Amino acid sequence: MPDMLKIAVLGVAAALCAVVVRKSAAELGLVLALAAGAVILSGALGALEAVRELMDTLADTAGLSPAVVAPVLKTAGIAVLTRLSAELCRDAKESGIAAFVETAGALAALYVALPLLETVLRMVTGLL
Repeated sequence: MPDMLKIAVLGVAAALCAVVVRKSAAELGLVLALAAGAVILSGALGALEAVRELMDTLADTAGLSPAVVAPVLKTAGIAVLTRLSAELCRDAKESGIAAFVETAGALAALYVALPLLETVLRMVTGLL
């Protein structure tokens, strides 16, 4: 919780600074937003490792192979990256590029999930 409080304060402070900077130099406001985003995400990486460890433990307990769990984690990562990229494009007033980023992210998520879908299909046909 204290880490999230630090991240929230940093995010609000960076947003306020970006608003002030954008009035005189819009490009610097975007650079400030990117830098703040990088610092915030680096602060959240510790939580990501804990989630990964929990997912591995749950997969071992349930007897799931890494081939089933990996596509789920990759798809979640693609979703987060797509969302961040699209929002940064929108922040730069490029909503068209943001739409293309979102479409590409959806296609990438489907591609990464194909092995999982194939496994489900094999399981269903095996039951029939």
